[in-house]
Amino acid sequence: MLKTIALECKIIFKNGGVVLILILAPIIYATLYSSCYAKQVLERVPIAIVDNSHSHSSREFISYLSASPYLNPLYTATDITEAKELFYNRKIYGIVYIPKSYETEIIRGQQAVVSLYCDASYFLMYRQVFQGVVGVISTFNREIGIEPVVDFRSHNLFNPYLGYGTFIMPAILVVILQQTLLMGIGVVGGIWSRRQLYKGKSVMQTIVSKAIVYGAIYAVIAAYILTIHYRIFGYPTNGTIWTCIAIIFPYILSVILLAITLSTLYKRPETAVICTLWTSIPILLLSGASLPPEAFPHWMHTIGKIIPSSSAVTAFIRAQSMGADITDVGVEVIRLWALVAIYGTTSYLALKKRMSGRTTKSRTSNLSSYNDRHTLL
Repeated sequence: MLKTIALECKIIFKNGGVVLILILAPIIYATLYSSCYAKQVLERVPIAIVDNSHSHSSREFISYLSASPYLNPLYTATDITEAKELFYNRKIYGIVYIPKSYETEIIRGQQAVVSLYCDASYFLMYRQVFQGVVGVISTFNREIGIEPVVDFRSHNLFNPYLGYGTFIMPAILVVILQQTLLMGIGVVGGIWSRRQLYKGKSVMQTIVSKAIVYGAIYAVIAAYILTIHYRIFGYPTNGTIWTCIAIIFPYILSVILLAITLSTLYKRPETAVICTLWTSIPILLLSGASLPPEAFPHWMHTIGKIIPSSSAVTAFIRAQSMGADITDVGVEVIRLWALVAIYGTTSYLALKKRMSGRTTKSRTSNLSSYNDRHTLL
């Protein structure tokens, strides 16, 4: 077993491409994506105002819109046609239409109507414009002495400033761990196939050796991401360390065993990257992080359950963001352990077939020799 562990470490740390995928990529991607979403919320979204009232009340209302941190009344259009022109040219993402009867209706104590047109093709823009205008209307009503029929008060739990980074990054970080593991172990599996290293090895010793090596590497990477990285970018850390360990251990192990199973299919190292890279976005969607599972057909949601990240994303968000304990994520943890058993079996059968099958002598060429000795990428 020690020889297999030493061989695996030698392949990993002497190949620059493998080091880049397995060790550097999780940290680089985590930092890059977190930096992109570091601002958390969109501010000062440009909108246009169509003021047909031209009254003191409408000008006061517009001043409230200008004071909102979400809105930037960049244009004052003469009519709705001009405002639509600005919208279609992507200069604005919302239109506030104030009718001619606006001040007259307020003076008479009648309900004044302000029309809002939002760009719903970009949900972040839509939310900021809609939330900004609705907030201004609520504040303005109180200022002119109109109390709401229902006293509405909002308290944002777990994500107080409604930041998109806090919403999506915990899920992305979990998926990054899985995808880099699948690619890295797949690349090493391709090197094993090319160099005929499967021949004469023990199946169980190979599985256990690989699990020890990759488990040790990703235990360090996961610990960094869930502690230092989380604190640098201000993501919520409400879960206990034991709950996080109870989730991360079966998660990493199930991904390793799945990756070992798939790695037996790769005859060339670069095949693993090509086959895995395109799956990242579908896997993120199936996890239910960016879109609720109810938005997918039932069969797609069922398929998503066989992917380790689907259960891990749900468990981590509940634990780290919402402060859930192990009993609250028990279903997800049990599902991860079930995947450990399933992929442990598939990895054993796949490696056994790979090692007992007839090995074909690989063709040697200048290109293959170069790929073996040098960086994959």
